This record gives sequence, structure tokens and C-alpha cells, in this order.
Amino acid sequence: MTRPALVRPGASARKTPFLTAMKLIPIALAAALLASGCSFIPAYERPAAPVPATFPNTAAVAAQPPAAEIAWQDYFTDPRLVQLIELALANNRDLRVATLNIEQARAQFQITRSALFPTVNASAGGQRSSPNPYQALGIGGSVSSQYYVNLGVSAWELDLFGRLSSLKEAALSQFFATEEARKAVQISLVAAVANGWLAVLGDEEALDLTRQTLATREEGLRLIRMRFDSGVISEIDLRLAESLTEGARATYATQQRLRMQDENALALLLGTAVPPAAIQGGAGALDATKPMAELPPGLPADLLNQRPDIRAAEQQLLAANANIGAARANFFPRITLTGSIGTASSELSNLFDSGTKAWTFAPQLVLPLFDAGRNQANLEGSRASRDIAVAQYERSIQSAFREVADALAGRDTLGEQLRAFRAQAAAEEVRFKLSALRYRNGIANALDLQDAQRTLFSAQLAATNTRLAQLQNQVVLYKALGGGWTSR
Repeated sequence: MTRPALVRPGASARKTPFLTAMKLIPIALAAALLASGCSFIPAYERPAAPVPATFPNTAAVAAQPPAAEIAWQDYFTDPRLVQLIELALANNRDLRVATLNIEQARAQFQITRSALFPTVNASAGGQRSSPNPYQALGIGGSVSSQYYVNLGVSAWELDLFGRLSSLKEAALSQFFATEEARKAVQISLVAAVANGWLAVLGDEEALDLTRQTLATREEGLRLIRMRFDSGVISEIDLRLAESLTEGARATYATQQRLRMQDENALALLLGTAVPPAAIQGGAGALDATKPMAELPPGLPADLLNQRPDIRAAEQQLLAANANIGAARANFFPRITLTGSIGTASSELSNLFDSGTKAWTFAPQLVLPLFDAGRNQANLEGSRASRDIAVAQYERSIQSAFREVADALAGRDTLGEQLRAFRAQAAAEEVRFKLSALRYRNGIANALDLQDAQRTLFSAQLAATNTRLAQLQNQVVLYKALGGGWTSR
């Protein structure tokens, strides 16, 4: 790297005293400070929320307190689930990446902000040269020496039109967006662990139900085979019983596979093995979980402040808006300062003696005159990016509105659906018992008995799945309202 030419105390130094040059530095600093208030960032106005003022079929009453302010430990009160969520928050790799992204964004913001301040470097060096190419061979000529030590500022841009400040604001908004994104990842993780845990319990309950059904059909097949061997019933009844038994066995194998897959998915969320005690279930496993509180939905406008993903989208919009200011500033002159102060001498031993002071001061003004439309294209691109960010922000609001509305629709209907399935299962259980009694007494045929058994199993399984959907819907509503990123 070529060292800037140093002014030795001599003729030019006598014309421009050293103190005069030193006085220019505070003047330049003052000019930079005065100009730092200039900014071409467009005034920001939050876009109107493109959703209705209230959720469907709900009263316009704000939640007290909002779901976003309810710690997940206060909403998920089952100690087994609390243990699993704590494991996930400590070990989940997606959450770890989101946290590291915050550190990366913070470092990038500090790099961008550092451009507002001068970079001061100390340098020292020396040079010996000879104009005679034969000097190295000892044939005549002379050797010149020069040594220097200086402290200097290189190409410090005065932010007269807010270009650097605009870039700093954009980087700061990106940093805030990354923080909000981490909160959104945590919300999704907490909800995914809760739903995964409920799914495993639902699998346990369905497995228990399928196991009981398979045992009942195997016992029924044994009795039917005895009656067939005695010539009491036809082969049609026997083959029907065998078909239903094998169907139950296939369903049991399917439920076992789903159970193992759901546990594997839960283990991935936790980042470690699932504690066996946390997923022990059986009959009534879902009803045995501790209930979750009812959540008032509040107003759609509340989502703007409650959901981190919406806040992250708004920070991205702010960053795009700030980039427009930087693009506008490119049309105006850019002033940079380069200067240094130090000592220079032809003798190393005299480097710090009196009269060896040397300095340089090299301001530069660059005024864009012709760039083939590059600055204009950059400005138009920044405006397009801002419009894209507006659309993404509005879409995040619409998606949040839809998620809450869907969860509220589930809350309004799943309860009645569960009640109906359980009533149906109770009725089918009575019908099956009566059909079995009639069959043993020779009043009903095997077809009636097998039909009652098949319908009973379907109703019981539907009731279990509906109860699972009801509990998972409560988790989805908590997540959709912005809950899950706070803790106590």
C-alpha cells in the first residue's frame, strides 16, 4: 500500500503552518455533526390493516390479559408438557440458529454504524533506495533513506445528506426484525411441542382402543369358528369374522407406526430423546391432561403488537424505507477526508527530533454527473423493495387474522362435534352388546354382530381424534394470538 506523501518542514510547510491544518479538523467535525440531521428517509406511516375490525362471530372485547402476555408456563400447566417445552427451548437447533442470527444482525449493525465515525490508524515504515542500478554491486551512486511514523484518517465520509445514517437505520431495523423472528420461532416451537405431545397421547389412546377391539374380534372369531365347526353357521359368517379381525390387526399395526413416528417428530423438536414418563398414556390419556384456559380473542388490531412475526415484517418494511433515504442521498455530493500527522526523517535516529513533524490533509469532493442511470435505478429498486415489504407486511396480518379466525371456528364447533361422537359411541356400545346377546341366543346373525362392532370402533376412534383436535385447536389459538414467547 502506497503511503500518502508527507509534507516535510520546508518551503511548503512555511507557506501553510501546521497549526492552520490542525484547525481544519475540528471545523470538519463540526460540519459533519451539523449535517448529520439531514435525512432523505421518507416519513413512515404504518399501513392500514387489511382485515375486518372484528373476528367472525365474536364480540369486540379486548383480551384481559392478551395471550401474548400469558407466559407459556401459565397456559400449559401439565408438568409433563412443561418439562418437554423446557427441553425444547434448551436443545432445539432451529431456535439456536434464530438466536445466533440475532448476534449476526447485531454485528452487522455495528459494522454499518462504524462508517459514521473516522477510522484512525497508526503506521510506521521506512524506505531505502538508490537511483543507480549498480549501487548493489558497490559501483558508485548514493543511497537515499526515508523513515516515518504517523497517525492518520483515511477516506472518512462526512454524512452531509444522511446516506450513512440511512444505512445505519436500515441495519438497525434488520436487527430488530431478527429479534422478532427469534420470538416467532419460539412461539412455533412451543406450540409444536404441545401439539406433538398431544398427538402422542392421542396415539396412545387410539392404540389402547384398537388393542381392545382386536382382542374382542379375535375372541369373536374363536367363537364363530367353533360354531362353524359345529355346522351352526355358514362359511360366509366365518370369512366375514376373519376379514374384520385381520382389518383390526392391520389398523393396530398402523396405529403403532403412527405412534412411533409422532414420538420421533417430538424428539426432533426436543433435540433429545423423549422422556418415557412424559408420554405414558392409554385409555382417557387426553382427558387426563390438565386443561388449558379459555382465551378471549380480542381485536384484529391487537395482533399488530402481539404477534412477533407481524412486528418482524414491519421492521423489514422500516428497513426498506430507510434504504430509500440512502438511495436518494446518492444523487448528492459526497465529501471524504483523508489526513495524517506524524514525523518523517532521512535518518532513523533523528525520527523524533525537533523539526521532523510532517502532515497531510486531503479532502475530496465527488459530485455525480453521469452514471448511465445507475443511481435512478437504485432508487427505483429501493422503492420497489419498499412496496414489496408493504405487501408482505399486509399479508402477514391477513395470515394472522385467518389463523385466529380458523382457531375460533374450531373452538365453536369441535365441542359439539365431540359431544355428538361420544353420544354416538355410547349408543353403538349398547347396540353392540344387544347384538352380541341376540347372536348368542340365535336371534341375530353374525352380519348384524360384526356390523355393530365395526360401527362402534369407528365411533370411538372418531371421538378420540376429535378430542385430540379440540386440544390441539386450543394450542393453535394460543399461538395465533401471539402467546408462547414470554416466560415467567
